[in-house]
Amino acid sequence: MIEAPFNPAKLKLLREWMRSSKRVLVAYSGGVDSSLVLRVATEELEQEALGILAVSPSLPDSERQQAVELAQVMGARLKLVPTHETDDVRYQANGTNRCFHCKDHVYQTLRRYADDHAFDRVVDGMNAEDTLDMRPGRAAAKLHGIESPLHELGFTKDDVRAAARHLGLSNWSKPAAACLASRIPYGTTVTPELLSQVERAEAALHALGFTELRVRHHGDTARIEVPETCFDDLMVRRAEVIAALKTNGYTYVAMDLQGLRSGSMNEVLAGRQQPGVVLAQPV
Repeated sequence: MIEAPFNPAKLKLLREWMRSSKRVLVAYSGGVDSSLVLRVATEELEQEALGILAVSPSLPDSERQQAVELAQVMGARLKLVPTHETDDVRYQANGTNRCFHCKDHVYQTLRRYADDHAFDRVVDGMNAEDTLDMRPGRAAAKLHGIESPLHELGFTKDDVRAAARHLGLSNWSKPAAACLASRIPYGTTVTPELLSQVERAEAALHALGFTELRVRHHGDTARIEVPETCFDDLMVRRAEVIAALKTNGYTYVAMDLQGLRSGSMNEVLAGRQQPGVVLAQPV
């Protein structure tokens, strides 16, 4: 990863933005964007800043643990709150608007908590480049009045990583993560059991040393995406990979020759979307 130059002026603007608030609730995931927001909010507002980590079957347990540990290291206040999007039949149907229904549950939960505990602002980690992607979750954010200071202040992903590195955040170079439902093809019903299967499959490959990957679920077939630079390693450990995936319920194991890429589940939708329809977030 090429290290971008740190922009102190932007970090100063973010600090000023936080100081203009009384109490801030941060939608925190443990990713670098929301971690930067929570870190700065904590430094500027101390006990008047609180991170909320939404917990559901779509969040891998390893991601939850890492997010909690990082918040502790940052000295940030954090509350884990269960959300129930997986109980929503609209979410389970897994249409192209699945992300909206997911975020609708999450942001509704955060807004309710903020109103009940006198937080004047609820913020997330959306940065200035996120609008280049297909993100129906943004509609949910707008619906519930969620603000995005990184986006508002023009932070690119490189700006975020550089600022996070400057502040000593251990996840400054962490690859983008994604909810487990993004591994499941549109139209395939999303269930906690299916999410758990995908989580176990990916955890098994992580245990073999593959850090960047997706296991895309196609019925009894697991389609593995890793960076092209990892193709040789995957083939060298072919027998272990096959065993790991079969142990977790797959009959067939395939390697995607296009490699790891954002939004591969959206490729089947190319040319099908109607004007004004926003597809699911690439993950």
